[in-house]
Amino acid sequence: MSKKDRFEVIYQETGLKSEKTILVDKETGINYLFIANGFAGGLTPLLDENGKPVITK
Repeated sequence: MSKKDRFEVIYQETGLKSEKTILVDKETGINYLFIANGFAGGLTPLLDENGKPVITK
């Protein structure tokens, strides 16, 4: 698997200046939330109610 194919976008919501994207790492199954707003952005793993990463099988 090439690095280009490692992440899959499963949800994307765009606004005028903002973007919310949920990505899944195909190797680990961990879901990540990426938010971009203007020139700023951030990436974090999605966590369940117990504080553990959300994993897609």
